[in-house]
Amino acid sequence: MKADKKGLRKRALFLAGAGVKGIGTLLGAEFGITRQSVSRHLSQMVKDGDLEEEGATKGKTYRLAIKQKAVKAYLRAGLSEDVAWREVCAAIVKDLPANVRDIWQYGMTEMINNAIDHSGGANVSVGIRRTAIHTEGWLFDDGEGIFLKIQRALGLFDPRESILELAKGKLTTDPANHTGEGIFFSSKMFDGFDIRSGNLYFMHGEGMLDFLLERPKDTPGTLVVMKLANDSTRTTNEIFYKFAAPDEFTFDRTVVPVKLAQHEGEKLVSRSQAKRLTMRFERFKTVMLDFAGVESIGQAFADEVFRVFANAHPQIELMPMNMGSAVNDMVNRALAGRQ
Repeated sequence: MKADKKGLRKRALFLAGAGVKGIGTLLGAEFGITRQSVSRHLSQMVKDGDLEEEGATKGKTYRLAIKQKAVKAYLRAGLSEDVAWREVCAAIVKDLPANVRDIWQYGMTEMINNAIDHSGGANVSVGIRRTAIHTEGWLFDDGEGIFLKIQRALGLFDPRESILELAKGKLTTDPANHTGEGIFFSSKMFDGFDIRSGNLYFMHGEGMLDFLLERPKDTPGTLVVMKLANDSTRTTNEIFYKFAAPDEFTFDRTVVPVKLAQHEGEKLVSRSQAKRLTMRFERFKTVMLDFAGVESIGQAFADEVFRVFANAHPQIELMPMNMGSAVNDMVNRALAGRQ
């Protein structure tokens, strides 16, 4: 029986991209073909430049090959994001579907512009690399660091609170010249969107919980990394409209990952935590509160959000989602008190 070459190739690329070992054995079992036949397919993919191999015979491992790559360092002063886009990124994605190119142009130019206007550093590095199944782009600046700058600008107690504010959207330290939408929308357009600055590492991805990790090394500057499948069907307009009010083109909806308000070792129990969560909610008409990853909340926290804040801001619709039973009980209790 002949193997489905297209299906086998796609599966091999997926497994290699996920760092799976023993790809040959897995493919043989899944497609019902001999080890020799699998080896021929994998060897051809190596010749085509889709995979790289390491080792010999049964110990051979495969990883995705970098088919195209470009990196360039710039002085921040005098840099324009459209110039960096054309010089580094445009050629790498020029033959990808139009919707994918649009996402890359939006995300890279927004992040480069942020580095130019906000980082205060001397240098900006821009890079992009493409494999057979996805493309990854990044930029680094040697400035103050995004989380520290937001903490200082908003007078926050802890730089970890900066990440919660970024996740809400409409956050900028320069409101006269920026809307604060770039990071919010970019994070929703890509399959993976990471920000690493200082000793903090924020990860957002399609179909995964937002994560905030603390890194052992306090690294200066800011690194932003974005990743997108080359055959993604997502569009920029799809993301824009998802967070716009019906029949309008305004950014009036947001999704807030409540877990980001919960620092390591803490539980969401106090009114001060709730007030930190609801800060700047008044800039939106609808706030979807995503409780994924939150096991429980305290009575005071729930009361402050769903009764006190809600009563003070009746024009704002609060929509809790992904609640476990314990969270749901506390929210219902607060809503009953409001009524």
